[in-house]
Amino acid sequence: MPSVRIAELPWTTYHERVKNGEAVVFLPVGSLEQHGPHLPMNCDVIIPSVIAERTAEKVNGLVLPAVAYGYKSQPRSGGGNHFPGTTSVDGMTLVHVIRDIIRDLARHGVRKLVVLVGHYENTAFVIEGIDIALRELRWEGIGDFKVVRVDYWEYTRPSTFDQVWGDKFPGWATEHAGVMETSIMLAVAPGLVDMSKVPLHPPAEFPPYDLYPYRPEKGWVPSSGALCSAKIATADKGELFLSDYVAGVRQSILNEFA
Repeated sequence: MPSVRIAELPWTTYHERVKNGEAVVFLPVGSLEQHGPHLPMNCDVIIPSVIAERTAEKVNGLVLPAVAYGYKSQPRSGGGNHFPGTTSVDGMTLVHVIRDIIRDLARHGVRKLVVLVGHYENTAFVIEGIDIALRELRWEGIGDFKVVRVDYWEYTRPSTFDQVWGDKFPGWATEHAGVMETSIMLAVAPGLVDMSKVPLHPPAEFPPYDLYPYRPEKGWVPSSGALCSAKIATADKGELFLSDYVAGVRQSILNEFA
C-alpha cells in the first residue's frame, strides 16, 4: 500500500492523487517545546502526525510533513519560552508559513485541507494564516478551497475523561506534559519516554493573569517544565485517546468534505 506521507511519494504519484481536488490533505502544526524530563521535545509534532496518518489511512488522504516550530510557549499552557530547548517563531512567521503552504497546495490542485494543531499556542496564528490564504486565493479566482482546523484534544469523549481521570482532570492547559501526551507517546514512541523521570508534583497553580516579561523566579511554573504529573499514564490509555481523536477527526471530514 502506498505511503500516506507526501514526503515519501514521487511528485508524479502526488500529482495524480491531488490534481482533481478530491484528496483530503492533512497538515500537522506542532512545536519544538520542552515537555518535562520524561518526554522528548517533539511531542507536539509526533502526536498530531500520528493522528493525521491514522485518519488519512481511513479516508484515502495524504499527510504533509509537520510544521515543526510553533509560536512561543506560554507559562500557563506550555511552561514558558524560557526553558532551554524550546525553540519558537514569532506569530507573524507562523502566519506566513501557513499562508504559503496553503497557497502552494492550491496551486497543486488541493481543495480539501485538514490542519491539526498540536501546540495550543499556535491556534490563533494558524487561523490567521488560513484566513489570509483563503482571501488571497479568492483574489486569484479560487473560491472552492476548504479548510477544517482542529485542536485534536477537543475530541476526547466524556467516557474517556471518566476512565482516565475520574473527577481529577486538571484542565487542558495544565495537562502540558501530562497524562494524555505521555500516554500517547507511550503508545506510539515508547523508546522516547522515561517514566522513571515523571514529576510527581501536583498540578501547577497560576494567578488569573499573565506577566510580561515572565519571571521564572516567581515560581508559577514547576522547575520540571511539566504542569502536572503523568504518573498514571499508560500505553493503553494512549490508544484510547488516539481512538477518540482519529474517530472524531474522521467524522468531521465526512461532515465537511462528503
